[in-house]
Amino acid sequence: MKPNTRVIVADDHSCIRHGVRHLLQTVPHMTLVGEATDTQSLAELIDLCACEVVVSDIGMPDLDGQLNATPLLRRVLRHTPHPQVVVLTMICHPPTLSGLLHIGVRAIVDKRDMAHALIEAIDAVMAGRQYLSPCVRKAFDEAGPLPQPRAGVLSAREWHVFRLYVQGVPLQTIAAELNRSAKTISTQKRSAMRKLGLDSDAALIRYAQQMGLA
Repeated sequence: MKPNTRVIVADDHSCIRHGVRHLLQTVPHMTLVGEATDTQSLAELIDLCACEVVVSDIGMPDLDGQLNATPLLRRVLRHTPHPQVVVLTMICHPPTLSGLLHIGVRAIVDKRDMAHALIEAIDAVMAGRQYLSPCVRKAFDEAGPLPQPRAGVLSAREWHVFRLYVQGVPLQTIAAELNRSAKTISTQKRSAMRKLGLDSDAALIRYAQQMGLA
């Protein structure tokens, strides 16, 4: 018999929460211990309810009214120990999906795959495995080789340059702040973009917005 897995679900659409609740009720070793409709209630639930897995959308309202739960999930995954995170999303933008893997998300389920993939995803992360649902895999396949969770990890300096740039700081200003040449900073920015699979500044900004960095 599998040990009981306690699950929190977070989504601002009641039909999705109902669907997850129904799926979990069919699995003897899974228990729904809390539901959240936004990032604030999700943060409170994680603090109050012990759980092994958080199933969450990333397009939920936050305290600033933005539709982005990624910064909260990133903070959750930064601490040890932490619940495993299964992202439930309609986003099929490969750089954004890859970014979720980079911050430690172990499973991504497209909402179109939810009925047949969510339980598999929860079991996979509990067993220490990565899981990508069919629609997510298709998005990666169409974009090129599937990235691994630790592939192309940015160096500390690349991350610093990347964060400043997406916040609107010009490269010349970053160079002066870090006491480096503009050429060096530009090279670090390009390296960060390459590792993240971003081929233009427009893609970079979109990625930063989806990941809660801008």
